[in-house]
Amino acid sequence: MLVNVRTVHPRKLAAVRCEVPPGEVGLAWRPAVGKVWEFIRSQPGLWTDGHNIFLYHHSKQPGAPLLCDFGVEVTRAFETAGEVYATETPGGEAAVAVHRGAYDRMNEAYDAIDNWMAANQRVSAGHSWEIYGDPTPDPAHTETTVVHLLK
Repeated sequence: MLVNVRTVHPRKLAAVRCEVPPGEVGLAWRPAVGKVWEFIRSQPGLWTDGHNIFLYHHSKQPGAPLLCDFGVEVTRAFETAGEVYATETPGGEAAVAVHRGAYDRMNEAYDAIDNWMAANQRVSAGHSWEIYGDPTPDPAHTETTVVHLLK
């Protein structure tokens, strides 16, 4: 899998923050994103064509829970409503890989980025995120962009 280095710019998100045990992101995202979409539907003009974006704040403690912002890209900042708050992805230099296929194989993109960082002596800045492309009828054609911020 190809890994590119890109300069990424912040993206505005409406998100719900969750603390998730390692390996349980797949169980946690749906209720959080449901709350975000419910909020967005009540705010005309807040969403146009942004994607679901899941932002991960990595712990320095191995095995510690992952702090996750399960969000949707929006057009502007807004006032917090319940659990939904305005945040954004960080900007800077990042290692980027595009995963094509089923979500249960997305670890391949993370492995490619980890291997690239080790081979190129680059270090994580502690944040990564997934930008979910539009779903396709055939999961083999669905694209998810994995971004890992670099120091």
